[in-house]
Amino acid sequence: MNSLAKFVRRILRPTPLLCLLAALTVSAQPGKTIKRSPAQGSAHIHVVESSESFEESLREKPALQFSSSEPTNLTVRVDESRTYQQIDGFGASITDSSAWLLSQKLTPAQRTTLLQQLFGTKQGIGLTILRQPMGSSDFSLADFSYDDMPPGDSDPELKHFTIDGDRQYILPVLRETLAVNPKLKIIASPWSPPGWMKTSGSMIGGTLLPSSLAPLAGYFVRFVQSYEAAGVPIFAVTPQNEPRNIPADFPGMGMTAEEQATFVREYLGPAFRDAHLRTKIMIFDHNWDLIDFPDRILSDPKAAEFSAGIATHCYGGGPEAQTKLHDHFPAKDIWLTECSGGEWQKGDLLVAQASLIIETTRNWAKSVVLWNLALDQNHGPHLGGCTNCRGVVTIDHSTSPATVAPTVDFTALAHASKFVAPGAFRVDSVSSEQSSLEHVAFRNSDGSIVLLVLNPVATPISFSIAWQGRNATYTLQPSTVVTFRWSVKSRAHR
Repeated sequence: MNSLAKFVRRILRPTPLLCLLAALTVSAQPGKTIKRSPAQGSAHIHVVESSESFEESLREKPALQFSSSEPTNLTVRVDESRTYQQIDGFGASITDSSAWLLSQKLTPAQRTTLLQQLFGTKQGIGLTILRQPMGSSDFSLADFSYDDMPPGDSDPELKHFTIDGDRQYILPVLRETLAVNPKLKIIASPWSPPGWMKTSGSMIGGTLLPSSLAPLAGYFVRFVQSYEAAGVPIFAVTPQNEPRNIPADFPGMGMTAEEQATFVREYLGPAFRDAHLRTKIMIFDHNWDLIDFPDRILSDPKAAEFSAGIATHCYGGGPEAQTKLHDHFPAKDIWLTECSGGEWQKGDLLVAQASLIIETTRNWAKSVVLWNLALDQNHGPHLGGCTNCRGVVTIDHSTSPATVAPTVDFTALAHASKFVAPGAFRVDSVSSEQSSLEHVAFRNSDGSIVLLVLNPVATPISFSIAWQGRNATYTLQPSTVVTFRWSVKSRAHR
């Protein structure tokens, strides 16, 4: 067995994902259709289930068939004629730490296979969003920006701006990822601008100097232009990661809503306009319990004019805050741009992560982006901050060669990203009665319907799926998530 085949077996040994992906690949081949009953016009329903309790991950179950019989129990009604937000996708962040692990701790064959499994739309789970730190974050090997100067010096004309530090392994990994999925959307966020722009004179702590507003806007323009020239286009930026948090042991910067409104209205927005950049500006980039911050910015008409919408994090409050924001500003989009799992989570982790995806998208999010794509066996490398965060995959380099294992986050993301394509719309799904089931539905551009359902409780729940006057019955085991996918044309998605 060659090394590439060994790697595929090693990464997938904890799950039967290889069989699932192979089955889905076959079903997506041109000319392949699924038989249906001409009399009933019934759609064939693919069923994929995961459960920590039953040690199943992305297990393909026997297919279901819609029938004309009336449901006799709890029913989840799917109505694709009622649409909500359009989905950009699901993903994570190739932080400096993740890029270093992918580049330096995996062989080229391992890295190629892993990127295919993560970002491939046929043989992988089809992740389509990356959120990239602009410079260092808590998950970096060292503090750095794109215009570092000696203490006491400044560079307001950005004569020393360079992204050369990213050329060692961050940009090469990003280009490899884009080669796997050219439709990948990249959101960029600074944890801190260069220290000379701040009151602290450092990337640690402080706030933005008033004299640095114009240089910081130019810094963003130079970053977007430089990354695009390096073959990595930037879909969107946020002005500041977690502006109401000033960490003591890793890069960060405080910024009030008024300061961010001024920056977007007077500097960043006009700078992007004058440079003819199509990159979106997402404001906020912080927790659900701080939504007065984006509310104040978008209440400023000129700042709102330059804002595509709102980026949120999950570390405070609940996803219903996104619906409040949508109700206040229905013309503005919402993206969840960061939510890390970690050792602080107790109980059934799959239930927690699947619930995050379902409830966040039910509350208007166009994306669900977790934090580190890859971390090592020690939850690192990291500079400070979170010492027990979990990556989407774990790269254990304590052995040679390193081993790669998907985490629960891989499984949870796959239940959405493998089946819900970018451009899909969330559609209506309503329970006939109150129950513990959590669910969300989507319509892909090819006409296929995707329904995610989670049973978070300790007893099985039987229910019917009702769609276009037809029904299918299913029993979902305790603490289990399931993805159903069907099409009126009975064509498999992807």
